[in-house]
Amino acid sequence: MTFPIVPTARAAWLTALAAPVALVLAASVPGAWVIAPAAGAGLLVMILLDGLLAGRLDDWRISAPRDAEVGEPFAFHVFAELAARAGASPVEAALACDPRLAPGGSASLTLRRDTATGVWQGETSLRPTRRGTAGVTDLWLRWAGPLGLGSRQARYTFDHAIRIWPDLAPVRSPELQFFLRDAQFGLIARRIRGEGTQFEALAEYEPGMDRRRIDWKASARHTRLYARENESERNNQIVFAFDCGQAMCEPVDGLPRIDRAVTAALTAAYVALKGGDRVALFGFARHPEVMTPFVADARAFHRLQSAAAGLDYHAEEPNFVLALATLSTRLQRRSMIVLFSDFTDPTGAELMVESVSRLVERHLVLVVTMEDTEIATMQAAEPDTIGNLAMAVTADTLARQRTLVLQRLRALGVDVLEAPHDQIGYRLIDRYLEIKRKGAIG
Repeated sequence: MTFPIVPTARAAWLTALAAPVALVLAASVPGAWVIAPAAGAGLLVMILLDGLLAGRLDDWRISAPRDAEVGEPFAFHVFAELAARAGASPVEAALACDPRLAPGGSASLTLRRDTATGVWQGETSLRPTRRGTAGVTDLWLRWAGPLGLGSRQARYTFDHAIRIWPDLAPVRSPELQFFLRDAQFGLIARRIRGEGTQFEALAEYEPGMDRRRIDWKASARHTRLYARENESERNNQIVFAFDCGQAMCEPVDGLPRIDRAVTAALTAAYVALKGGDRVALFGFARHPEVMTPFVADARAFHRLQSAAAGLDYHAEEPNFVLALATLSTRLQRRSMIVLFSDFTDPTGAELMVESVSRLVERHLVLVVTMEDTEIATMQAAEPDTIGNLAMAVTADTLARQRTLVLQRLRALGVDVLEAPHDQIGYRLIDRYLEIKRKGAIG
């Protein structure tokens, strides 16, 4: 492969600085005009010689994962082997990739020589912003000669596909793992054993037990105190439903709301599977898109992860009437439905409220929404200009409409969880365990 020689920025600056000198010389000494083209030719020769001394590229390679998680940065490495190169200036590299991986679909990095191996290597950090399959398609390399006047460059086309999955960092976090392993059988097991609502057995009362658990009738028959051992509900059906419409695709702190919701739902789903319940995912926009069978084993958690990765982004309003009616017909028994949604349009919110009101008749519904920090920021802005005042009034109107919708949902008997995006996962787990202790699902 040939490597074309191109002038560097230093050569361009030298040419730009020499141009006015050549004009002044030609004006003051007309007979010396030949010096200017001679100097230009000399500079061109130096550029060519410097480019030849830059050496040739013998080999190159990249190192990058085939799988990544949305919002989690990963390292992309580039390696190059240069033969007969004079000079130690860094090698410049540029990547052309999917905009999911880098803003504008491009990333740059600098390669430096490893003194031990002689290989030029460098890395850059890419942070996926959306799920799906993203590709890195082109690599440009440019390396200059010892004088920095001429450089060689090469372009390589390849296809490196990276599958971007939902973020499971909270599931792997030490806090959640400690939460699940707490006590002999884990915190979930302890709650199942002693704090539920379904009667399991009688046990002799011991100091330290909750006195409200004493069974006075059984104690009177046996002439000693006995306490009730209850068991929490198990084998409940939990459905995590995702609104994949336009409002949920809007970013919050750099990532779409739907991706924040997927991470929170998968974290809660993992806890629910560990607690003996059954979990399914449901996604919709204009039409229902994803409906998984119920998963009852934590070892099958990857099925939920794969289904969540297939939730697409839609720049359209969701059809709550069709979606929630379809979900209701597929549920044969009372279930807990966790609906992740957001709303800015009062008409769309009205349709959501009407559709949810039908679900409440048979199922336990929990609506999860994220606090809109953008509206809060506009509300708190100083109204020092007409534009800021108009934004503050509009933001206040939207906030009031949002509060009104949430109040209507609560009045219907819907449980509502509103929290910042970075707290919504653990807040959802706490609410799920609270509902389960009350025995409100079955």
